Amino acid sequence: MTADLVYLVAGVSLLLAVVLPALLDRWAVSAPMVLVGVGLLIGFTPLPDGMPLDPQANRATIEHVTEVAVLVALMGVGLALDRPLDLRKRASWRRWGATWRLLGITMPLSIGVVALLGWAAGLGAAGAVLLGAVLAPTDPVLASDVQVAGPQTGDREVDEDDEVRFTLTSEAGLNDGLAFPFVYAAILLATQGAVSGWAWEWVGWYLVGKVVVGVLAGIVVGRVLAYAAFRSRSRSLRVAERGESLLALAALVTAYGVGEVVGGYGFLSVFACAMTFRAAERSHDYHAAMHDVAERLERLLTLFVLLVLGIALSRGLLQSLDWKGVGIGVALVFLVRPVTGLLGLHGCLGRGERRAVAFFGVRGIGSIYYLAYAGGQADQLAADWLWSTVAFTIVLSVVVHGALAGPVMRRLDLAR
Repeated sequence: MTADLVYLVAGVSLLLAVVLPALLDRWAVSAPMVLVGVGLLIGFTPLPDGMPLDPQANRATIEHVTEVAVLVALMGVGLALDRPLDLRKRASWRRWGATWRLLGITMPLSIGVVALLGWAAGLGAAGAVLLGAVLAPTDPVLASDVQVAGPQTGDREVDEDDEVRFTLTSEAGLNDGLAFPFVYAAILLATQGAVSGWAWEWVGWYLVGKVVVGVLAGIVVGRVLAYAAFRSRSRSLRVAERGESLLALAALVTAYGVGEVVGGYGFLSVFACAMTFRAAERSHDYHAAMHDVAERLERLLTLFVLLVLGIALSRGLLQSLDWKGVGIGVALVFLVRPVTGLLGLHGCLGRGERRAVAFFGVRGIGSIYYLAYAGGQADQLAADWLWSTVAFTIVLSVVVHGALAGPVMRRLDLAR
């Protein structure tokens, strides 16, 4: 029965993925909002219990499904960005200034504030740090309404001129990987105890080493694949000439595998691979074809996960939620992210753009993945209260950000 239910949910997700984008185009309703709502309705029906909804009993399944969804989204995000990043040019780094501010200022502040709120709510040190790490990063999966549409190709090289969409897109691509050091900090607290015993290892390896290794692995894979696709002497390897866009999937799996095997953060490897591949032959239409494949698969996986999340919400996922968890979720969406975002972006971007970027810190599927991963490393990090609080925060973000994204972005577009 479980397999039958999974097929049913996957089929409904696929149908909705086809019809919802055009159907909701003129409404202040996003596809994720509809999918969570449909899942809730399904959960209240007498549908037999057979789907893997319990995060404690099905942690590994949840971890791997959400992992794949995030990976596909990261590949799509990396291919979509039109603004190049040349590591050798200071001017290129400055063009990404708002992104670095969100990663270097806003994200650590968000982790710290949410961790303190978790501590005040009664969590231990490890649980509080994990809550901050899980809820701090914005999500590349659910933020499509406020991200760049896709790679602009043609006869001339283009540069992204929409600062809000570019900043939110690049932030989502990078901070999913950069949240991992703090997830590991929570795991080390839970498994090894006092910070003094592992502080230097965490700084040297988990905070710096794995980031560098992951990025370098992605760059190497991206350059090798770009050379083969565009410039190889062998016609059979120049897949760009044939328009074989499934290379996008091969690239993300290869980059992730290489990044993880050499010890780096695979999420960063995938994003770096996509950015590196995008830097080769920037005006080639092949980039748009690859992005289209990643985008379609991302949409299907996202809607599937959200439909299952909606079913789980009405089947006990929120059973451990209390007023403290509700307060943390509301504070994060309406106060913590907007305030830390404004602090990080002080003196950067225009006033309206700064407010929009600060507010639209969409939380989503990446948070589920991190929580499932940490729960597999230490039993005390798999508490039901954490699952309920994170699930509530994601749904709140889906509703609030989904309802406001369209109107706010249209207003900014008109002003720009």
